[in-house]
Amino acid sequence: MPDNLSYSFALPGGAYCAGLARGAVHGLLERHGLAGLRDPAVLAASELVAAAYRFTPDREMLLKVHWQFDALRIVLYDQHPAHDEAERSEECRERRSASMWLLAAAVDEHGGDWGLAPALTPSGGSKTWALLHP
Repeated sequence: MPDNLSYSFALPGGAYCAGLARGAVHGLLERHGLAGLRDPAVLAASELVAAAYRFTPDREMLLKVHWQFDALRIVLYDQHPAHDEAERSEECRERRSASMWLLAAAVDEHGGDWGLAPALTPSGGSKTWALLHP
């Protein structure tokens, strides 16, 4: 049942982590009866991890896969350092958002949502997510 789908994975941050995320999400959705969301969810997890790796290579990430309010939520926290200047921070956010065009297309196809925000932690970091509806 999807109601008890709630997992978190720490990923070490290497380039190979996108493959680990794809495999984990694929298996979880099969086990929880959400095979219809498998392809866009696997793509979303892969794109979230790949973007985090491009902007913060070789740093640990946290991937969360959760079913809530009849939607699949895939969230990735990374350790991207905060920028000192607001202008530089916005430029970085725009570059990162633009790099996730494939994620945007896949999520849009399924009537979902995605985004990027600063992680609210003392050490900074970023939170990216994808929301998919069945």
